[in-house]
Amino acid sequence: MEGTNYNRLVAQVLGAVLVLVGLLGFVNDPVLGLFDVNPLHNAVHLLSGALLLAAAFMDHGRNARLANMVLGAVYLVVAAGTWIPGLNDAFALNVPDAGLHALLGIVLLGVAFGMKGETRVPRAV
Repeated sequence: MEGTNYNRLVAQVLGAVLVLVGLLGFVNDPVLGLFDVNPLHNAVHLLSGALLLAAAFMDHGRNARLANMVLGAVYLVVAAGTWIPGLNDAFALNVPDAGLHALLGIVLLGVAFGMKGETRVPRAV
């Protein structure tokens, strides 16, 4: 993919996944039999996904890197917050959630800081 903006691509993919997980959480709790959710938790997934998708599609993804940075940091804080009783109870967080939220935060921040702007990929001959 020549001229690929990896921040935009990651925001598109993870944004779509978060929206789908948010919707799935309203009909299947725990999600995939592993991740506890509640309506507030689902709403956060929907909002996060919508923000990533908006950043990816508005203005040709020019704000995708910023969205990845902000949401990556937020998801790392949420992962750590799994062990805070008030936050844990309000959002129905469990240990598998912490691992997944930490991974999501690391991926978002890794792409945001590792792939600045457009990355040119040589075209296959």
